[in-house]
Amino acid sequence: MKLNTEMVDQTLTQIDAQAISDDHPLIPRLKTLFGDHTFFIDSSGLNIIEPVEGKPQTGSVVNVASWDDTEERNLVAHEPESTDTTVQLGPTH
Repeated sequence: MKLNTEMVDQTLTQIDAQAISDDHPLIPRLKTLFGDHTFFIDSSGLNIIEPVEGKPQTGSVVNVASWDDTEERNLVAHEPESTDTTVQLGPTH
């Protein structure tokens, strides 16, 4: 899911991560691998937000790449893994 600026800001108040800017040189490669999403990087790896069915303005954090155990700390892509973390993307009514 591609988030707008307000949604990114709202998400970053709820998770300890950094958003990867759309002009980052890795974005074209990430889009090829994972689709058109807003990407977040944190201590667990690379994450995206997917909408939660039946819950408007709610997203689920999905991990799509994890850090390996090498000294270089490379990201290793894998099948998307849902996490227990959800975020509010906008006002709840």
